[in-house]
Amino acid sequence: MAIDQAKLDEFLDRFVADLGAVFAAPAVVAGDRLGLYKGLAAAGPSTPAELAARTGTSERYLTEWLRGQATGGYVTYDPAADRYRLTEEQAFALADETSPAFVPGAFQVATSTSKDEPRITEAIRTGDGLGWHQHHADLWQGTERFFRPGYAANLVESWIPALDGVEARLQAGARVADVGCGHGASTILLARAYPRSTFVGFDYHDRSIEWARKSAAEAGVSDRVRFEVAPADAYPGEGYDLVAVFDALHDMGDPLAAAAHVRRSLADDGTFLLVEPAAGERVEDNLNPVGRIFYSASLFICVPNARSQGGEGLGSQVPEATWRAVLAEAGFGRVRRATETPFNRVFEARP
Repeated sequence: MAIDQAKLDEFLDRFVADLGAVFAAPAVVAGDRLGLYKGLAAAGPSTPAELAARTGTSERYLTEWLRGQATGGYVTYDPAADRYRLTEEQAFALADETSPAFVPGAFQVATSTSKDEPRITEAIRTGDGLGWHQHHADLWQGTERFFRPGYAANLVESWIPALDGVEARLQAGARVADVGCGHGASTILLARAYPRSTFVGFDYHDRSIEWARKSAAEAGVSDRVRFEVAPADAYPGEGYDLVAVFDALHDMGDPLAAAAHVRRSLADDGTFLLVEPAAGERVEDNLNPVGRIFYSASLFICVPNARSQGGEGLGSQVPEATWRAVLAEAGFGRVRRATETPFNRVFEARP
């Protein structure tokens, strides 16, 4: 075997960076849960002892945590003062849950896959599935915390305005269904933005629906929002002006059946808003850092859920041509990509 030492060193450099990220991920989750980022952002430059006193944690452990965070660039260390702080940018991404760049939820999702690894490994062996409801609870909460900032930044500001005539209908008063709503973050954001419209969120996962109902009550929109347990291909109601599916259709066992049911439930002049992960048309188009995240999530979350529902699983990196074919077969005569972000594509489909 002829080994090219330079290529081996390049690979090992990549391995070291990846291994450091793997070890750092649960430290981010721990820091988020313990309020360490928020505490450091509020306190300013601090020693481990000062941050420990502020957050009710152990100084010895925080010494290691802060050093590790500084090594990874998530915290800034001042050697002259022997203190740690968050820059404005670090605080914006790590301590502000309203920020569109808030990242701890993503780490919560990532670390949840490690907790589910034994069952996913067995599923890979057997071909069986693992339903969303069977995953560790960190996946459910982390998914909401990961996606909500992006929805807050884009849904009302750019995605809805990109749809033909939909914003005006929502402002006047429309009937809206949010299918696969999870914890209801997208539903509640829409309800707060369009007080004359009524909204219903559907999800097959009963614990997510319970969470969504509590969130709606806390947001003060329960008078115009309700959440119900129902599958995507058989939720009740018809004549909806807008049906939305956010980052969920590719997870379903039968995306075609779900899309066809959306078509049947829409008013004749209604709109289907489909938001899906960004993806290229070819595998090689997705061989980049974002694609790596999506393929890994697909292996542990998306495909296992679809398999648990009897489907093959589209995975998270679905070419636009595939979506157009699915929507056409479901009965949509007009499909266009309305807008996009680095992480999402937004489709508008009409009968």
